[in-house]
Amino acid sequence: MTIRLRISLLVILTFIAISAIGVYAVFQSRGSAVEVRSVTEGMMPSVLASSDLVGQLKDVQLAAMIMVSETDDKLVPQQNERLGAKKAALEQALDFQLKHADGAAQRGLVEQAKESLDYYFDAIDNVAQFKLAGKNDIAQATFFGNVVQYQSELEDIVNTMRVEKNRGKDVAVASLNSNLATTSTAIAIVSAAAVALLTLIGFLLYRQITGPISRMQGMMSEIAASQDFTRRLPVQHMDEVGHSIVAFNGMIEKIQQASAQLKQKTADMQAMLQNIPQGILTVVDGNRIHPEYSAFLETVFETRDIAGRDLMELVFTDTNLGADTLSQIEAIGGACIGEDVMNFTFNEHLMVGEVEKKMADGRVKILDLSWSPITDEEGIVIRLMLCVRDVTELRKLTAEANEQKRELEMIGEILAISAGKFQEFIATSRRFLAENEQIVHQNPEATAFAIAKLFRNMHTIKGNGRTYGLLHLANVVHAVEQHYDDLRHPETGAVWDQSRLLADLAAVREIVDRYARISEVTLGRQNAEQADADAHHTLTIDRKHIQESLHRLETVNTANLHELVAVRNAVRRTLRLLGTEPIAETLASVTESLPALAEDLGKAAPAFVIEDNGYVVHTHASPMLKNVFMHLIRNAMDHGLETAGERIARGKPAVGTIKLELGVMDGMAHMALGDDGRGLALARIRQIATERKLIAADATPTDAQTARLIMEPGFSTRSEVTEVSGRGVGMDAVLDFVAREHGQIDIHFTDDLEGADFRAFQVIVKLPERVVVEVDGIDVPYPVAGQEQGSAALPSADTDPRVA
Repeated sequence: MTIRLRISLLVILTFIAISAIGVYAVFQSRGSAVEVRSVTEGMMPSVLASSDLVGQLKDVQLAAMIMVSETDDKLVPQQNERLGAKKAALEQALDFQLKHADGAAQRGLVEQAKESLDYYFDAIDNVAQFKLAGKNDIAQATFFGNVVQYQSELEDIVNTMRVEKNRGKDVAVASLNSNLATTSTAIAIVSAAAVALLTLIGFLLYRQITGPISRMQGMMSEIAASQDFTRRLPVQHMDEVGHSIVAFNGMIEKIQQASAQLKQKTADMQAMLQNIPQGILTVVDGNRIHPEYSAFLETVFETRDIAGRDLMELVFTDTNLGADTLSQIEAIGGACIGEDVMNFTFNEHLMVGEVEKKMADGRVKILDLSWSPITDEEGIVIRLMLCVRDVTELRKLTAEANEQKRELEMIGEILAISAGKFQEFIATSRRFLAENEQIVHQNPEATAFAIAKLFRNMHTIKGNGRTYGLLHLANVVHAVEQHYDDLRHPETGAVWDQSRLLADLAAVREIVDRYARISEVTLGRQNAEQADADAHHTLTIDRKHIQESLHRLETVNTANLHELVAVRNAVRRTLRLLGTEPIAETLASVTESLPALAEDLGKAAPAFVIEDNGYVVHTHASPMLKNVFMHLIRNAMDHGLETAGERIARGKPAVGTIKLELGVMDGMAHMALGDDGRGLALARIRQIATERKLIAADATPTDAQTARLIMEPGFSTRSEVTEVSGRGVGMDAVLDFVAREHGQIDIHFTDDLEGADFRAFQVIVKLPERVVVEVDGIDVPYPVAGQEQGSAALPSADTDPRVA
């Protein structure tokens, strides 16, 4: 091989080597540029997007907090619609992350974030629904209990994903740095070997590629270490490296903007937390209060010493809770934190929801407490969130509203009664109360007579109250009556306590006086009541009857004794009609209440038939007759008449009949009350009388003697006490009322089935004849004899020993 050939070959080899070196250098530089572009234009935007996700989440949370705090309900749908748009943006960002995910771990995080995003916006939708329904308290509790929890979970996932992206970025940058170092070394060796020819080329390559890349690498490392996103890389040439630097600078600018937005949104959230009108705190391990809490909490507890304090000391000191309850709350708090959320769910019902707390100046606040767990991604409770609301004024307003409602109901009850009847009821009730107070004062020890008398009077007040629909009064009286019933049964442990009995009577008197005060002061019915009371002293017949009587007196033949006696008797009958009324009008309040009583007993309202046989009653006897027949008619409804189904099964009409007949016999007014029910339960009466030792076990009393046993105090065939009957006071009270008017009560059987278990009967009330007046054909505006009256219900019935 000649020198020329060697030289040529060397030149050729050198040319080939230089060409190869040049090709290699170009290839390496292009590869490095591509790798840089891959990092800056592929990986870096993905990292930037993951960082921007946090800002978007903060923006969503801020919008949600604005919505839950929104006072104008019309703006809630608009806020919810904006949240829907933000959800779409978040889903698009997560799809971008999924597309650029590097490995299964990043893809899993993205999928987890998408799932958590759905839960998060579902919770926000629930808050919006509560807001639209006007349930602001529930909306706020749901927001801080659920939305904040899902927000925390989603932020944790996104932060983890961002860390994974940064880690991938760091690996890619490290790989890029390694490749760039290898390229620089190769070019430097070839440049040194190619002394003359490659020096210029190597210098140019270093100047145009290696230098800028090295500077970019160094500055990127400095920016990453200092987190100073205000710095930018200089661009010398718009080549591949220059474009990469421009892309990197754009990424840094977006990171700077996202960081500024994140700081602003964090500040906005802190401002929102400081201004929300609700006390919010979180409890960490050891029952200590976390330093981050809402500013309003200081207003609720009137102190700034909150952070780090013991929960029990701050919230539950000087409250109405007992020691056991306080120990229970403290134990539950310590047992839930650090444990599975299921543990909180099992014990949540034991957490107190409301307390009364005494403040330093003696005021008492009513605090509403709402507990929620804050968990990590594994469902472990890391903190407890407590929302505290001062509901003192709310409870006070509620109490005032309830009191106003109660008074309005009492006004409605009073207006449903005529002024005269109401005044009569008040006067009668006060008379019974005065009598009971006298009995209590006169009997330092219990006696059967005293208890029975107390019972009869109170039972009558309750019956009259329910008859007139005065339900608030009837409820108070019922409680006192129950105490009297306990005194009748020593096994209940009730004792005769004069102070307790007088306090009970004072409570009844207070409600009676309140009804009277509402009628007189609130409704201004005092004059109307007086006018109605005075009506008893006016004529109750037409004026023409008076004029006819005067005419007969003026034209009578005084010489004719028979004519004079007839005129005198006619005028006397006319005058006797003054101050009288039909028995139907006397008992109107009782009969009008029969449908309500029938409904309470599950029976059909009966037909009430009156055969007055031309007799009317004096109004002075009206209160006594109302009290008597109130008990008798209630007993007929409860014990006598069967249900519609039972009556039909026995071949009777579904609707029963109660019948009242008036008459005069042997100088006594007779008022007979009967019904077409099952009859008097004689077998049941004998059984109970034997059990109570009223008759001997081997005695064989007649049916009449057995029937008289129902007059015994406290006798009842009921085995249980209800609102309607079972206390054994009805017939006892009737007998007492009639005896006061020098009358008596008989039980008359209307069949001949001596010895049968059930016998049809009438209760005959006998009173002095002066109680009634015979119309005797005079044309007066009274109902015709035998006319059927409408029926209504009485609210309770007791001791008739008939069984339905």
